[in-house]
Amino acid sequence: MNIVLLEPEIPPNTGNVARLCAATRTRLHLIEPFGFKLDDKQLKRAGMDYWEQVEWKRWPSWTEFQAQLPQGARLWFIESGGPKHYAEVKYSPEDYLVFGRETAGLPKSLLEENRESWLRIPMFNAASRSLNLSNCVALVLFEALRQQGFAGEV
Repeated sequence: MNIVLLEPEIPPNTGNVARLCAATRTRLHLIEPFGFKLDDKQLKRAGMDYWEQVEWKRWPSWTEFQAQLPQGARLWFIESGGPKHYAEVKYSPEDYLVFGRETAGLPKSLLEENRESWLRIPMFNAASRSLNLSNCVALVLFEALRQQGFAGEV
């Protein structure tokens, strides 16, 4: 699996996602600009010593990331307002799960261009604006891994 964080802003969230990726052997793609420096102490603390165990890549822009995608790559854009729940699709081991900035989410233009692969996590309280980014990544990633029978579990 592949996790994509588009313009992440909060170091502990990115560190937590890196730790999750290490534990699940999931590739992590970080797309600039970031709201922090990669040497940020909070980022390192949240990821603990897991950064060395993560297969990850830093991309200077969405355009450069997109240009390297293998032909036929499937991207799933997780953002509120999506027409389908995240558990209503069938994931493949090489899929990309794309998450946006903590404060603004994914760009609306990107979502509209990819409406058929725009997914949402159900919310039950209209007063709650959003869930934590690293929690969202964990929810969707583990659904994808569950569908694949948790292949490679140790």
